[in-house]
Amino acid sequence: MEYTINSLAKLSGISRRALRHYDEMGLLSPTRSSSNGYRIYTQAEIDCLQHILFYRELGIPLDEIKRILHSKDFDGEAALQNHLTQLLTKRKQLNALISNVKKTLSAQKGEITMENKEKFEGFIHNLVEDNENKYGKEIREKYGDDTINRSNTKVKGMTKEQYVKAEALSTEFNETLKAALAQGNPAGELAQKACGLHKQWLCLFWDNYTKEAHKGVIQMYVDDPRFTEYYEKIAAGSAVFLRDAVAVYTG
Repeated sequence: MEYTINSLAKLSGISRRALRHYDEMGLLSPTRSSSNGYRIYTQAEIDCLQHILFYRELGIPLDEIKRILHSKDFDGEAALQNHLTQLLTKRKQLNALISNVKKTLSAQKGEITMENKEKFEGFIHNLVEDNENKYGKEIREKYGDDTINRSNTKVKGMTKEQYVKAEALSTEFNETLKAALAQGNPAGELAQKACGLHKQWLCLFWDNYTKEAHKGVIQMYVDDPRFTEYYEKIAAGSAVFLRDAVAVYTG
């Protein structure tokens, strides 16, 4: 079955403008154009669009989706299985937050007693699950199951104060790194302050800190495009700059 851009937009709920953008960036192009200039999409494009929407639902940027879908190793069935796994994880995370909200409401009504630590359990649990889902395979291969399991246990046991401290450290680190990058000196005072903040942040999650592990995880920020993308949002070149700064800091 064939679809024009109008009928595909109506079928999928995606605007014609978005479909044109997908075409312009080479993410999803029509099979052909009709004699009167209409874009014509076939079943192959329908299936591809479904994958795009699944990846978008999981928060993956369009450029990364394009790289995945156009890879010669792309396997549609394996991708669907991965979508299912990640969506089930997402549902589990939402259920944890829903349970937390319901429990908090009951506590505010005086129906139950709720410890302060319990108010953060849903968020901390989701933090661990999300990290495991996104990066679990790579970090387990790099550091081993025992190390990662101990780290996850430590995170799940976080107090409210530790959770708040981690959020504050993350914000301060990002701001300091951005300012240091503007100065352009990995050995400078601001860059080394950013490294110290990063170490403090890591120690909230890691069971044991070593200089070698610190350098290793920063190198992964450079080598793995998912980590690099996060740091590029702070400022262009942040991952490489941080790697160079940490080399000085741990040297």
